[in-house]
Amino acid sequence: MRKVVCLIVLMSILLGSCGVYSFTGANIEGKNIYIHVMENRARNVVPTLSPTLTDKIRSRILSQTGLSPVTTDNADYDLSGSITSYEVTVAGVQNTQQAIKNRLTISVSVSFKNRLNDKNSFEQSFTRFSDFDASQNLQNVQAGLIEDIGNQLADDIFNKAFVNW
Repeated sequence: MRKVVCLIVLMSILLGSCGVYSFTGANIEGKNIYIHVMENRARNVVPTLSPTLTDKIRSRILSQTGLSPVTTDNADYDLSGSITSYEVTVAGVQNTQQAIKNRLTISVSVSFKNRLNDKNSFEQSFTRFSDFDASQNLQNVQAGLIEDIGNQLADDIFNKAFVNW
């Protein structure tokens, strides 16, 4: 019994001194984060894109880290960025004449500042895409595509900021 108690105390000391870890593999040292609204600088502007992407990133980070959101510039973490590209291109061609697949591509530029450990700060662009049938009208599938791409981008940004993949 004494060995078990000693082992528990030892593990608590070792794990407690290393910061906070989550089940996602994230290393969280701070208590709060300031997540700015993603500014839409893309040539093609979709009015719902900026709030949708901002919300997806915010939800992913807050749900996986336990950080508190703040709106001051002195937060432990500061994430800002902009949407740099929103483009639809042909992704698949049939008989070299007719498009059968189109691709929606969204790119964002992100600046992440870790005020507790500057070496974990970064500025990076992230790009994701989703294909859809060329016979479909973009306006009819756009919300679902943005949802899918937004989830992928939020995962990429979260992993870069907190998991360091």
